[in-house]
Amino acid sequence: MLAFAAPAATQTADVQDLGHGIYRAAGVMGGAAVRVPQSNTFMIVTRDGNVIVDTSIAAAAPAHKRALTAVNGGPIKAIILTHAHGDHTGGVAQWKQPSTEVIAQRLHEDFMAYQLRLRGYFARSNAAQFGLGAGGGGAVGAAAASPAPPTVLFEDRYAFELGGVKFELLHTPGETPDHLTVWIPAFKAAFIGDNFYESFPNLYTLRGTETRKALDYVESLNTVLALEPELVLPSHGPAIKGRDEIQRRLTRYRDAILYVHDATVKGMNEGKSVLALMREISLPPALDVGESYGKLTWSVRGIYEGYVGWYDGNVSTMFGPPSQVYEEIVKLAGGPDAVAARAQQLVATDAMRALYLTDMALAVDARHRPALEVRLAALRWLDTHSNNSNERGWLAAGIRDAEARLKP
Repeated sequence: MLAFAAPAATQTADVQDLGHGIYRAAGVMGGAAVRVPQSNTFMIVTRDGNVIVDTSIAAAAPAHKRALTAVNGGPIKAIILTHAHGDHTGGVAQWKQPSTEVIAQRLHEDFMAYQLRLRGYFARSNAAQFGLGAGGGGAVGAAAASPAPPTVLFEDRYAFELGGVKFELLHTPGETPDHLTVWIPAFKAAFIGDNFYESFPNLYTLRGTETRKALDYVESLNTVLALEPELVLPSHGPAIKGRDEIQRRLTRYRDAILYVHDATVKGMNEGKSVLALMREISLPPALDVGESYGKLTWSVRGIYEGYVGWYDGNVSTMFGPPSQVYEEIVKLAGGPDAVAARAQQLVATDAMRALYLTDMALAVDARHRPALEVRLAALRWLDTHSNNSNERGWLAAGIRDAEARLKP
């Protein structure tokens, strides 16, 4: 997950002792920015110093540091970053001491550069997705330009020992190309980062991302399963304990991803369109892991277009989207008033179709008040009936936009 540094808000952090000298700080945002995801910060205490895994967003990092150093104030010998999203790297400067090693996978720097290159785009899209409004700007660029870059980069595997505890780092791409898993063999503990959380994963995220390959997730989860861990520590959400429970949950998660991937590829080979597959593909009950963060429809499209790009074989698509003829359709319908009236009739029964109709009416007259009022009603209906945090973030952004356009 990637998040903005939040606006000033009360920060608290609860610390959980997971045994073996492993402590987890889970931050809670105060104020209105409740949609902002934060990664957990983990501290592993050894007799020769401490290791930090992930550092949460910059706004949460001070509270995490206060909470964890109150447990143990030993020197910070290493910071390990499971991947280069800002809600994992934001607190590096808070934790780093002069002799602290900052360890990441080799592609970390490339991914940071990618985020920095698109910092303006991500400033807008992250603000919308995570509910921060237009004032969130710049946090992605600030994270990407961190004054504390990695001091150690590795390719496939890296190991070190501290205070009698051996740490093994494995390249496990999924959420990002540079994603890694931290494995502590003596404790049978795997820090799995964002390759597992309590929702179908964001194989495509609405804020924009490079292609996230479903089969990378599958292979990376297989890598973790082969370790036979007894403690799995996601960077978002609670720990998973017990070998059998871990095998059950990670296997189900892997199989859900593979099912959606294989169903998409099968449909592609049968000549089905991406929109048809988005409508058709659903998980069988045994693999339904929920869609509170990632969503199947977005993932199907992400897989489809990740393989073959945006062109769908319809020759008119070569010349741009159908929205170019919205004005003609509105004329045929009798003008924006007629289109807005029909949208109003649909709000309670088919809010998505009503929303599409307002797109058409507003393409003709961007300030058309009846269309904006219906659009606002449709967006509010969809927001009320959504259980997906990312979807609700974008719906909230649409609501703010419609409200602003309705002001005199």
